[in-house]
Amino acid sequence: MKKIALLAALFAVFACNPTANTPDPTPAPTPVDPAPVDPTPEGSTIEVPAFAKGADIGWASEMEAGGRKFVKKDGTSAALLDVLKDCGVNAIRLRVWVNPYKGWSGKEDVVAVGKKVTAAGLPLMVDFHYSDFFADPSRQKIPAAWEADKADMTKMCQHVTDHTTEVLKALKDAGVSVNWIQIGNETRVGMLFPIGQVNYNNKGSELAGFVKLYMAGYNAAKALFPEAKVMPHLNNAFDVSHASWFFSSLKDQGGKFDMVALSHYPQEAWDGKTQLDAATANSRAIAAIRTLSGSLKVPVMVAEVGVKTPSGEAAARQVLKSFVDEAKKLDGCAGVFYWEPEVDGSWRPEVYTKPTELTRLTGTSQSGWWNAYGMGAFTTGGKPTSVMDVFAD
Repeated sequence: MKKIALLAALFAVFACNPTANTPDPTPAPTPVDPAPVDPTPEGSTIEVPAFAKGADIGWASEMEAGGRKFVKKDGTSAALLDVLKDCGVNAIRLRVWVNPYKGWSGKEDVVAVGKKVTAAGLPLMVDFHYSDFFADPSRQKIPAAWEADKADMTKMCQHVTDHTTEVLKALKDAGVSVNWIQIGNETRVGMLFPIGQVNYNNKGSELAGFVKLYMAGYNAAKALFPEAKVMPHLNNAFDVSHASWFFSSLKDQGGKFDMVALSHYPQEAWDGKTQLDAATANSRAIAAIRTLSGSLKVPVMVAEVGVKTPSGEAAARQVLKSFVDEAKKLDGCAGVFYWEPEVDGSWRPEVYTKPTELTRLTGTSQSGWWNAYGMGAFTTGGKPTSVMDVFAD
């Protein structure tokens, strides 16, 4: 009986797998070289560092188009992103404007640079200004193309949604990895004036207009990049009182955020009454980051920092180092981005030499500060100064 059962079992095996004991008549395929890999495939994922040591390089493409070359600290010629990586930079930030002068920092420019960033293996922050030019507490000008709808909140929210979606979809379609998204730039007093301006007389709902516009951007960003960290942004990192009120009010009035962003320029810190010394400004900013991350239960990103290099490179480096070293120690700090390190104290964008264009873009003829930016961290020869050593530490 056992012998019969064994034969039956073997018959069942071969019946279920008739080729089990038959050589495969199909010849083995000839080995071929793997197809070339697109360096920026759609949906590619870039590892986000625990602490971002970043650089905002919004001017870089215009500089390169004008012939600017860059070199590493050892004098070797290299692309800017490689020079920055050699300095210890591990993340990049790019601003985006709606219809800027000659397209610099517009959608196509940001996509072109974004592809290089992803190909270099660096995570990217996209900073939406919702303007044709710089937006900050002194100026939150509605883009010219949206001006006709300046009093219509529904239409203005749709503009924000459409612009955010258009830019992020273009980046996604190009295979760019977007890891952080900033909705509005330095929006201490709101954005898209006057419809999104903070109304301090409207007690309890001062941010009502701003929240609607902000959330239009937030929701559009999450729809395209659900894993990206989306955030609002304020200037004056040392001013914890205003930041605490603003972010808490935003949250209470329906605003959502995954982290919050701050700007910090320690040598230009003005508390409304006096000029703070750099050490005090740094100390207050570190305390603010600690307070905000604890009370809001989200990380804090220092999306902009800068120090005055023309006034003394060694002193500037020490101011930056003292701040970054302390920021690294904070569990609630996600990183620090140096704003436009690649400039040299003499280069300036072409539009700064065009008074008529500046008036159109800013809404004012006062252009006294359109000089070369004085907080760059490179030489005129395109080489990093010792200020950039802080990111290698």
